[in-house]
Amino acid sequence: MVEAKAALNAALTEGDDKAQAAALESYLDIMQKEVASQISHEVNATSGDKTVLSQRGANVLTSAEKTFFNAVIDAGGFETESILPVTTQERIFEDLVKAHPLLQAIGLKDMGAVTRIITSNPSGAAVWGKLMGDIQGQIGAAFDEVEITQNKLTAFAIIPNDMLDLGPEWVERYVRTVIAEALSVGLEEGFLNGQGQGVNQPIGLLKDVDSSTGAVTDKTATGDLTFESGKVAVEELADVYKTLSRTTDAQGAEKIRNVAGKVSMVINPLDHYDLLAATMIQNQNGTYVANVPFNPEIVESDIMPEGQVLFFVKGEYLAALAGGYQLKRYDQTLAMEDAMLYTIKQFAHGEPLNNDAAKLYNIVQPTEAV
Repeated sequence: MVEAKAALNAALTEGDDKAQAAALESYLDIMQKEVASQISHEVNATSGDKTVLSQRGANVLTSAEKTFFNAVIDAGGFETESILPVTTQERIFEDLVKAHPLLQAIGLKDMGAVTRIITSNPSGAAVWGKLMGDIQGQIGAAFDEVEITQNKLTAFAIIPNDMLDLGPEWVERYVRTVIAEALSVGLEEGFLNGQGQGVNQPIGLLKDVDSSTGAVTDKTATGDLTFESGKVAVEELADVYKTLSRTTDAQGAEKIRNVAGKVSMVINPLDHYDLLAATMIQNQNGTYVANVPFNPEIVESDIMPEGQVLFFVKGEYLAALAGGYQLKRYDQTLAMEDAMLYTIKQFAHGEPLNNDAAKLYNIVQPTEAV
């Protein structure tokens, strides 16, 4: 599945629509076969004592969930426009952020049925004055409304008919796993590389937005990093943090913000090993530990371009899901036997609060540093 996901990421970045569709079909096919095989193995390995299984952390459904998934089994699949139970949707979201550190670091929120978010940017000042004098100064706020339903993320789920014979707990478990994994690919791609509302996508962290025209462009690298061990790495990361500490308000005036403990660092897995090698030290117990200056939260993402690293301030990116996970039976011929294909619709949105929310840097060898 790792190779299929890598091929999908490459197609999403460089391929045309036909190549992307083929890569997505291959990835979903392999992923869902692996999930089905794992669940079938677990069914065969467990006993029927539900009390003991529950105490051991096995999958246990609420009465509403059991009723819903029993109806799915009786009908031979999901009915058209089926909406999953709210508690199942909550578990999908928990699975989603738990298995994908980037989504957790970004602060992805599940808004449930809420599809609009009101944001505000307070500004103003406290002014000294006489005890009984006129009130000095004023506080203002710029309000904005974000419509989450502007962006619709559609994924596909292949549900083998044999899975329906395993019982409601296993059908629910399979559906949760497949939906979380299928949606994660689109969400990570959108939150990093999204091109904006012009193409019904989020605005990714790797993008800048022109405040006057709204045009979305690729973010230009702020500088180079070598991660050379010792004082060099400390000075490089200090400059990164100082850069992130500077931002501008709605009027374009520079402001200083505290980013200590709020910085996440998104890096390609291959570059992460180089970073670890450069910053690894051996402590007094003989254990090797990575010692990255200023302790940014390091998040691996295979969607992040190799040779670059992204730093963003936590809380400065709006990422949300809204509406229910809606399943619709796909009425076209499926190139698989004894299975049914479903589309899964979910509303999602993401955008940085401003261009200073994230900064991009190139990773270079120490001899290449400028």
